[in-house]
Amino acid sequence: MTDERKANSRLVYSTDGGRVPHPPSPPPKIGRGGVTMPPAGLTNRKLPSAPPAANGQRPTAPPDDGLVRVQRDKKGRGGKTATTVTGLPGSEPELDALLKQLKQFCATGGSREGRMLVLQGDQREKLVPKLVAMGHKAKLAGG
Repeated sequence: MTDERKANSRLVYSTDGGRVPHPPSPPPKIGRGGVTMPPAGLTNRKLPSAPPAANGQRPTAPPDDGLVRVQRDKKGRGGKTATTVTGLPGSEPELDALLKQLKQFCATGGSREGRMLVLQGDQREKLVPKLVAMGHKAKLAGG
């Protein structure tokens, strides 16, 4: 073997001396957010500047315009239809009491997620007249 070939090669396997020591590798480069950076030239992808929201959009608060929005929702519920009511005024105990009334009126189950009421099934046509009769400005929202 020539000297040039010996300089460009390394021992891969040998039965003589046991384990073959590897030359020490440089420490990994750490980029933004603690992400390990690949060696230069191995990627053309940019690092994200901020992690995206779960649905790919920026989270926004519901509008506070005095309207109660009633909409049908299937996202994140295993394909089950649910009716969501947002924009209701009042404290959390008042929302719990209203949720109980609406569940009894619609004869269905439901829960409260923050300030949003969630009723099982498509109850929009029942809920809007009931909320208007209770003194709220209610409207159908969404599709």
